[in-house]
Amino acid sequence: MPTQQNPIWWKEMSVYQIWPRSFADGDNDGIGDLHGVLEKLDYIKALGVDAIWFSPLYPSPNADYGYDCADYKNIHPEYGDLELFKRVLDGAHARGMKVILDLVINHTSDHHEWFIKSKEGPQSEYHDYYYWRKGKKPGGKKPPNNWLSVFEGGAWEYDKNLDEYYLHVFAKGQPDLNIANPKVREEVKSILRFWLDMGVDGFREDVITYIAKREGLPNGFPLMPVGRGMEHWTSLPPVKEYLKEFKEVLDEYGAFTVGEAPMMTPKLAKEYITEEAGNLLDLMFHFQVMEADCFLIDWVGLPFSLKKLKKAFSVWQNEMYGAGWNANYIENHDHPRIINRYGSLKYRVASGKMLAAMYILQSGTPFIYQGQEIGMTNIALDRLDQFKDVMTFNNFKLFKKLGFSEERFVRLANRRSRENARTPIQWTAEKNGGFSETEPWFPVNPNYPEINVAAAEADPDSLLHWYRALLAFRKENPVVIHGKYTEHYKSSRSLYVYSQELDGKRLLVVCAFGEKPVQFSAPTGFDLTGAKQAFGNYAIPGIQTNNFVTKPWECRVYLWD
Repeated sequence: MPTQQNPIWWKEMSVYQIWPRSFADGDNDGIGDLHGVLEKLDYIKALGVDAIWFSPLYPSPNADYGYDCADYKNIHPEYGDLELFKRVLDGAHARGMKVILDLVINHTSDHHEWFIKSKEGPQSEYHDYYYWRKGKKPGGKKPPNNWLSVFEGGAWEYDKNLDEYYLHVFAKGQPDLNIANPKVREEVKSILRFWLDMGVDGFREDVITYIAKREGLPNGFPLMPVGRGMEHWTSLPPVKEYLKEFKEVLDEYGAFTVGEAPMMTPKLAKEYITEEAGNLLDLMFHFQVMEADCFLIDWVGLPFSLKKLKKAFSVWQNEMYGAGWNANYIENHDHPRIINRYGSLKYRVASGKMLAAMYILQSGTPFIYQGQEIGMTNIALDRLDQFKDVMTFNNFKLFKKLGFSEERFVRLANRRSRENARTPIQWTAEKNGGFSETEPWFPVNPNYPEINVAAAEADPDSLLHWYRALLAFRKENPVVIHGKYTEHYKSSRSLYVYSQELDGKRLLVVCAFGEKPVQFSAPTGFDLTGAKQAFGNYAIPGIQTNNFVTKPWECRVYLWD
């Protein structure tokens, strides 16, 4: 029988992610800011979360909306300043919430002072802060290798003044840092200390497994249409050495870290987040649970597969138990809204509740993305020029080569673009969804009169109240946080059923995917007549039976004390 592990604050916590540009506009310029966050701290606290993770707040020219950092020790003027951030930080702490910042050290902005000085040439000490290389001979007019970026064509950009190329595995405005340079690592440590000294509690480390490049920068596998060369910049051995060095600083403050890593597997994660590996990171985000309706990336869509989704969750639950710790999520700033993907617009609230229970009641630390708690959905834009994201425009170039018209691509982007997660938060049924009195920087979803925080607050049966109840239930029942996970009905294409067990207590979660009724029978050893039904997204029946027929997108949660 599994027993409860020693409490660790980041295992017990739940986290709310803020993408600041679209969260709340406090100064009415159409752009979300820290004034808005300060005004909404009580709302965030009332959700029941224990920490806020901020997507980048740093000054940035917005080639990738803050993931192109121009100054690691400051706040973007559009969001506020350091004094305002300190007020938000202190306000969160006063309400018992931690604050986690995005740390983006694979690359900077091309507006960063380091990069500007690196362009002075090899005589500058900053030249080796980045990957500057001469072109291929003869003539030197071809890039140093055949790598392609993830965001924007070739991974090398030519500078005619230097007659050299710089590496960018993301957008052209995001030159890669040379973390192999000890001076750069010292800069990273200085950044960590700056924010930790201010009182920040930890970091989410962006594409952290990309920070080492293979010596010699060899050519990549030629058939890759994007991200060519990825095998030479993903999870190489030096990454662990660099993280070990940064951990010495982080440990001085007891700071929390969660890494983000494309192409991550449980086996590889164990090399970072287990005691045997030295706990280089506390948690690791992976993308596998977001691949149930696509092939590797959101843009290559496939029919939704519940079996694929269940396998992803189950593998991570089983592999991490007693070894590492899971970071559980179903939405963030990089993916379309989950109800459009894995749920149902027709049964928006019912499917939203089911999806929330499905992942929050698993062992691990749950992350909730802004707007997820009220069931926000994808937006439908009419024209390509209404989009903002560099990834969208790069994909347009790729799909155009495949014969897509602009009209057809816009329809695809409305389903698959991560910009669906970046529409302004819908606070009220008033103009612009109550986000701003000024026209927002990005269109508000037209469904804001029906889907908004104020309406959710007023409706006791809303998705918002369901999230609050789930998070409170998690805190009150260690079987949720630390329980041993077992999947049932593995072969079902309609039901996702799992149990959690800890110190004699058991939890059974039944999730029905789809509108069609499905016959459910309690797994062997689970007598529903002796259980408390803790949650149900339909009216809870007065008499429990071990067999029932599911309603559309039904969820039931049973607890045995």
